[in-house]
Amino acid sequence: MRALTPAARVVSTVAVVLTLASSPARADTSPAPKPAWARVLLTAELGFLGAAYHRIQYGKSGSVFDYVDEGGQKPLAPFWRLAAELRLARRHAVIFLYQPLAFATSVRLHRDIVVDELRYPTGTGVDLFYGFDFWRMSYLYDLFGRPGSRRELSIGLSLQIRNAKVSFTSTDGALQRSFSNIGPVPALKVRGGYLFRRGVSLAGEADFMYAPVKYLNGGKSDVEGAIFDINLRAGYRIRPTVDFFLNLRYLGGGAKGTSPNENTVGDGFVSNWLHFFTLSLGATWSSAE
Repeated sequence: MRALTPAARVVSTVAVVLTLASSPARADTSPAPKPAWARVLLTAELGFLGAAYHRIQYGKSGSVFDYVDEGGQKPLAPFWRLAAELRLARRHAVIFLYQPLAFATSVRLHRDIVVDELRYPTGTGVDLFYGFDFWRMSYLYDLFGRPGSRRELSIGLSLQIRNAKVSFTSTDGALQRSFSNIGPVPALKVRGGYLFRRGVSLAGEADFMYAPVKYLNGGKSDVEGAIFDINLRAGYRIRPTVDFFLNLRYLGGGAKGTSPNENTVGDGFVSNWLHFFTLSLGATWSSAE
């Protein structure tokens, strides 16, 4: 058999390539992977908290104490929270949240104050503690929960368990008032967001309630209460299962009214209202789609 010349070899190779390129490609008959029916998402935030307004009063004849101007809450405080979320069938979400919130400060009083019928004279050194940790469980239903959807608009309910502890203790230990309260707080919840093509996302979330507490928890107290936990978030998806974000949050609310409480000595009246703001960086890890 006669050997091909170099030019003939080039022509033969080009002809083979053109033949393969013009041949119809075989259709991929393998089934597309189905989206996961259940997903787990873990979120952590770390940042700082600023108190814009925080006033408290124990007893109708008690002093209205300003935690920001008089109680040492002006400096920024550390802030963090943890959340775990289970998403089912793309539309349903169950969320578990833990939010610690505590201030421990020491001040010297510039005026007389009365806390639950106990007088603290001007010049008294006082160790203050204000803690309002809470746990929250929420359910959300996503109106746009379709495969491939980049939008979310979810509505649902939350049940928050408050764990409040407040104390005023003179530095010599002679004067002391301490209060604690644990109880459920129901709230409405909404969440929405959009994921853009380049992995940038914008989102917002709100838990809120304003109502007479006795009609919500069946108690005998005549207390008006409110909670507001509202945030705006800008994020970036660095991997299909990892998002980083910057979060601005408003935490507010409180309670006012009279209720029987074994922790109080006086008439049981309490007024406690606060407005806090947080700025945090966070990350969310999710299991595969």
